[in-house]
Amino acid sequence: MADRALAGRAAVITGSNSGIGLGIAEALAGAGADLVINSFTDREEDHALARDLAARHGVEVRYVAADMSKGEDCRRLIEQAGRCDILVNNAGIQHVAPITDFPADKWDAIIAINLSSAFHTTAAALPMMRAAGWGRVVNIASAHGLTASPFKSAYVAAKHGIIGLTKVTALETAGEGITCNAICPGYVLTPIVEAQIPDQMKTHNMSREDVIAKVMLARQPSGQFATVEQMGGTAVFLCSGAADQITGTTISVDGGWTAL
Repeated sequence: MADRALAGRAAVITGSNSGIGLGIAEALAGAGADLVINSFTDREEDHALARDLAARHGVEVRYVAADMSKGEDCRRLIEQAGRCDILVNNAGIQHVAPITDFPADKWDAIIAINLSSAFHTTAAALPMMRAAGWGRVVNIASAHGLTASPFKSAYVAAKHGIIGLTKVTALETAGEGITCNAICPGYVLTPIVEAQIPDQMKTHNMSREDVIAKVMLARQPSGQFATVEQMGGTAVFLCSGAADQITGTTISVDGGWTAL
């Protein structure tokens, strides 16, 4: 708790009961921000997670369930937060299939959760930020927001869209004490990525180690997964005074993937 640079700030992080979202929640709480964390479930363990974060970091933390595929739920999440100085749009899902076989309902769900939800939460949060004269919007995009891979049409389209939304938000808020930027992770070892490994092992008839090195990290020159702690540290930086003039851009945390 040495550096409490965000003490007095209130943050809402979507999709934050695991993975990158939880890593960012930990980092923002560690910097002194009060939090609203979120996912679509409403279990006792979700609320227990909020209590644990609060106890360990000495901040206020609430868990609010919201279905990020529904615009009204996204806006209600911000309203229920009551205050939003920092908005981290992290909620996301994935599905992999050729375009010709890609289920329409999967396309719709990925676009809704990975892209449209960020529009709705941002639209609801900006009036709060403007009233406060300060705000930070951090959108979790992806290396796939800057480049593409086959069989990920909906995900790539959504992440490219998030970067476009980031730029527009930055331009509309320039000079108001509000910034909007996107973090573009490469492969981060999260539950979503972990769940892909067994299928990749079957598809390629490889060991876990070979799938990680030769398939997943083949485009990540560092040969290492990024960590959720690194995502959290990047988000804290973007919320700091050092980033006051950083807006409308992307920060890649991808081990060199998009440098290729």
